[in-house]
Formats: sequence, C-alpha cells, structure tokens
Amino acid sequence: MPLTHQVILITGAGGGLGSTAALALAKQGAHIILLDKNIAKLEVVYDAILAINAPEPIMYPFDLAGANENEYQDLADKIAEQYGFLQGLLHSAVEFSSFSPIATTKTKDWGHSLNVNLNAPFLLSRVLLPVLQKSEHASIVFTSDSSARTAPAYSGAYGVSKIALEGLANILAEEHEAFGKIRINTLIPGPVDSPLRKRSHPAEDKNKLPSMQSLAPIYRYLFGSESVGITGQTVDARTFYL
Repeated sequence: MPLTHQVILITGAGGGLGSTAALALAKQGAHIILLDKNIAKLEVVYDAILAINAPEPIMYPFDLAGANENEYQDLADKIAEQYGFLQGLLHSAVEFSSFSPIATTKTKDWGHSLNVNLNAPFLLSRVLLPVLQKSEHASIVFTSDSSARTAPAYSGAYGVSKIALEGLANILAEEHEAFGKIRINTLIPGPVDSPLRKRSHPAEDKNKLPSMQSLAPIYRYLFGSESVGITGQTVDARTFYL
C-alpha cells in the first residue's frame, strides 16, 4: 500500500470526483481528511472507505464559501496538532449552477462561485503550506476544466474561476519549485459521468462517457511517488497514460 501513513485532505469529498479520489487514495493506505459542507454525503463516503478496510478517515464538515480566515487557520492548526504534517491537498470542491450570459449573472451568484472555486483554494493552500512543508514530499492538486483555456460563451463565473485557478496553480508551482518539497499540478478530468456533468450537459448520453472510477489511476499518480519532482503541469485525463 504505497500511500500508507500519508495524510491527504480532499475538499468536496462528498461529491462525485471528491469521493472517487477519496476511495482511490484510501485503497492505497492513505489517511483521508474528508472535507465538505454536506454531512450526509460525508457519512456515505466515510462508510464506503471503512467497507474496503482502508484506514479510518476523518470527517470535517466545512463551508468553504462561508468560512472566514480564522476558521481556515483553525483547520490548519488542528491538522498540524493531530498529524504534525500533511502529504496531500486535493481541491475538488466546485460550485456550478448553470451556463448563462454574463449580462444576467447576479452579483451574489458571481461572488459565491468565485468564493468556492477560487478564493477557497487560495485560502486553504495558504494556511496549509506550512503543514505541507513539514513533509519530505507533498502534493497539491487543483481541479480545472477542459474548456478553461478557451473561455467559451456562457461559462460565466465558473469559467472565470477555472481560468484564474490554473493561473494560481502555475504561480504557486513556480514559487515552490526551487525548494523541491511541494509539487503543484492541475488535473483536467475531462468529460466523465459525474454529477457536475449531469447538470452542465443534461441531454448528453452519459453511457458514452468514462466513469468517474476511470480517474482513480490519475489520483494515485498525482499523490504517489511516481509524480515526485513533477510540478507546474496540467494533467489531462483524456491523454493520460502511465
């Protein structure tokens, strides 16, 4: 079990991709911190991890959009106190309601999307950097979208947040590359049969899409020893081969 004794925090752990990553990494022996605002969904993932005889995870109910800086820092302090270090941080939480033109986007919806999709990854990465730096090797993975670079019409706040998120990942990777301890990469899941895809493309035939479980090898790679030294990269699931 190559991830034994590794501690990895996953945001949006109750969601489709977050729960997929949690199970994939727990199977490898990782201790998973499940972070999500939906307690019922966290409990489902918690039970699923126990069912495969993986290390018992920790559930951490947390509202990424509503939390203040002190609450983010408190989260980091509790991880440092309980574990002393952190080997992985997966930003998998996402806010998406629908595709709509900028002209009709409400200020409240704009702010909420950017809080979850961009501000939360910034804040969480910032407060957890000291804990990650205590590990010999640590991995931060941001989750983006295949359409981010094309900035398509009607992608709204979701599209803007993903464009900015990739920039944040690249900046952070360059800032830490010389130290050689924390690698920072971006994952493009591509079209998969996920809850988000169902909302964004309701008329699509989901039987033609890869399952969420097809991403498991990528999560294992990004948080495993094979990716040590790989940083500042964008990993696209559609072209990923080990």
